[in-house]
Amino acid sequence: MKVLFTFYVPSGGVETLNNLRCESLQRSGIECHLLYLMPGSGGDNGAAFPTFIGSTDEEISKVIRSNDYDAIIVTSNFALLERLRMLGYKGILIYEVQGLGTRNEAEEQITAAAPFLQSFCNAILLPPTNHLLELFIQICPWMQRFVIPNLVDVNAFKHIPNDPPADPVIAWVGRLESNKNWREYLEIAYCLRSHKPNLHLWMFHDPTLAGAGEQEKFDVMLQLLGLKDRLNVFANIPNGIMPVYYSSIVNSGGFLLSTSITEGFGYAVAEAICCTCPVLSTDSDGVRSFIMHNQTGKFYPLGDIDTAVTEALELMDNERLRSSIRKQGRDHMVASFDPGQYSLSFREMLNSFSIF
Repeated sequence: MKVLFTFYVPSGGVETLNNLRCESLQRSGIECHLLYLMPGSGGDNGAAFPTFIGSTDEEISKVIRSNDYDAIIVTSNFALLERLRMLGYKGILIYEVQGLGTRNEAEEQITAAAPFLQSFCNAILLPPTNHLLELFIQICPWMQRFVIPNLVDVNAFKHIPNDPPADPVIAWVGRLESNKNWREYLEIAYCLRSHKPNLHLWMFHDPTLAGAGEQEKFDVMLQLLGLKDRLNVFANIPNGIMPVYYSSIVNSGGFLLSTSITEGFGYAVAEAICCTCPVLSTDSDGVRSFIMHNQTGKFYPLGDIDTAVTEALELMDNERLRSSIRKQGRDHMVASFDPGQYSLSFREMLNSFSIF
């Protein structure tokens, strides 16, 4: 059984997902390859599974001609479904959804994808994210759907004792674009400083994935709010090193702040919780898999800065609640995200197409 996973670029949550599932699936006897259309900040996964970079018809055709893939998983890029068929691929094509931005953006993309799905695709794969499932039922009721929770590496992502930063850290992980809502992060941090003058900001992002003009807008707002001297930016930190940073955030007395409008899954939130790093988040849908309010993390209403500040202060100052959230969060992740279950569900999906 041989499978190819495709995506635009090796970066962010999809790269994390691809690496994790290829490792897990290969242990269960499914050979996995990766194809990215463009080079990115990631992509160096060693020799565990082949990774191809190429976007021309010749490059893609060479990959599929050289390998007898039982199935190809196309993540987000619905136009690639047609290209693969035109290049001669006759096997199972599965369109995978991860993210897609806000609900309105997701609706637009799924509507645009529908003709491609009907003509070239065998099924849809998605995480248990309510708004995505509802949209596919509404727009593409004819398509077979497989709902499989993404993997989280609970063994690699765990708390690492280290010397804490001198001052509390409020961290943010994402891209400088509207759906990740970086403006709200800065607004909340600005208001928190009146209560925590020594507050520091850590931002983790990939500058190459920033939206057009977003970096310039970010710099202007940072200057206006007087936060420039409070900020450390970490660009393109390898995923495997993030447990060290999440653990430092914990030890500082701080937390991860997730301000996204909509999330399909939310790897940063999941991985932080695994490291016992408390998380304050908008209810962005995908993160409901990890966060139960005041049990495994905290929610605040999108756009409600005052409530966000109140919840943040409780998360930092109420040591009993903070400790409980850290423990219950870690326990929930370990119990709920077993890589073996992903492999079993994925194999059952392929078996449904008589791939054994």
